[in-house]
Amino acid sequence: MCGITGWTDWSRDLGEQRSILERMTRTLAPRGPDAEGLWLSRHALLGHRRLAIIDLENGAQPMLAEAGGRVALTYSGEVYNFRELRTELQRLGHRFETRSDTEVVLRAYVEWGEAFVERLNGMYAFAIWDLRSQELLLIRDRMGVKPLYYFPTSDGVVFGSEPKALLANQLVPRKVRADGLREILEMVKTPGHAVFDGMREVMPGEIVRINRQGLGRRHYWKLEAREHEHSLDETIRHTRDLLEDIVDRQIVADVPLCSLLSGGLDSSIITALASKKLLA
Repeated sequence: MCGITGWTDWSRDLGEQRSILERMTRTLAPRGPDAEGLWLSRHALLGHRRLAIIDLENGAQPMLAEAGGRVALTYSGEVYNFRELRTELQRLGHRFETRSDTEVVLRAYVEWGEAFVERLNGMYAFAIWDLRSQELLLIRDRMGVKPLYYFPTSDGVVFGSEPKALLANQLVPRKVRADGLREILEMVKTPGHAVFDGMREVMPGEIVRINRQGLGRRHYWKLEAREHEHSLDETIRHTRDLLEDIVDRQIVADVPLCSLLSGGLDSSIITALASKKLLA
């Protein structure tokens, strides 16, 4: 699962704020019980709690890349087409030091810039700090499987996988207004909003860019409604192909896997397909 957090500020030296970053990062320990990582620079801090799944020994984060200046990444989730992207990047001259999908995401950004995210197939939430442009990118997967919250400040932003990571920073008020209270009591979720006042959620398929000029947002993907023209047999065949491909990609792991069965049709199908793949 993993947990990410961080802080950018252009008005102070954040390299002196290690204790605050430690406090923010440790709130996410249940999301990542295997390891903790911190990265500090003058205007950006990144924290990471790791649940090790792929490349247990070498996938530590935050991860850095040299690209005419440093690029740093803190990442939660999994990119399922990382092997294909890795092969493509190797052909372009990239040399990899790990087997992790994290390094693939990092080097994909170095190679293709912000447009790299359109090549990713997976569930993810991550932050990239680019020292060359002095910018922070907050990016969330297309369907919003992985959470990512942020709180704009007067000179930057505080972010994290869960609100409690942000609340561990003294700049983020512990305040809930009427709209937030309504969401709690009515058990509803307004996309882009958080329960706490001033806090926001990166939208599914969204990139949030933070630099000295301020904060900007754009969607790199949106769900579109299209007319369904396939026959019943074509629909069944296409659905089966998609399910088999999805399961095949999501069982890549360097640790034992398990399946939680609810007794319903969906979990039973997924378990059967995974068993078939693993025992083949």
